[in-house]
Amino acid sequence: MHFAPDTEDALVFAVALCNTVPSASRSGEDELATADQVADFVIAQKYSGRIDRDATELREVHETRERLRRTWSLSRDDAAVEVNAMLADANARPYLMRHDGFDWHLHATAQDAPLAERIRVEVALALVDVIRSGETGRLRVCAADDCTGLLLDLSRNGSKRFCSVRCGNRMNMVAFRRRQGE
Repeated sequence: MHFAPDTEDALVFAVALCNTVPSASRSGEDELATADQVADFVIAQKYSGRIDRDATELREVHETRERLRRTWSLSRDDAAVEVNAMLADANARPYLMRHDGFDWHLHATAQDAPLAERIRVEVALALVDVIRSGETGRLRVCAADDCTGLLLDLSRNGSKRFCSVRCGNRMNMVAFRRRQGE
């Protein structure tokens, strides 16, 4: 599946953000527990714009992360309602922008808008493309029994089941051991 580059980037970012929760992170801990961790994460993800590094931003990013995790698993129609709400809440006004080595892409908030608002709006814009193309089935939760990680299936045949190679290998080993015990 191919989406526009900025759509793909925003969806990949959303997965990375949402998989920082304890039930999905590699460490088993909240990987965005502090404002500095949030700042380091968004900088590493090459996210542009204002970063406050304060308790309000931390709380709002956590709320956004949970809202995106819920939205990821909604039906197409319910996701459309949620995307519209995210865009309306921010008074989003899409415009094309080119900056920091990125070619023309969509933004819908000012660069100095709060970080959590920019995240919600940019992911919502990406979800617009997913919904319009009828590809919400490409947004999934990991099939591993003990993982709640999100995944974005960009494979040609849409068969990706696990959020990481680690989860896939673990579940394959479980299945192998089950077969050996039979």
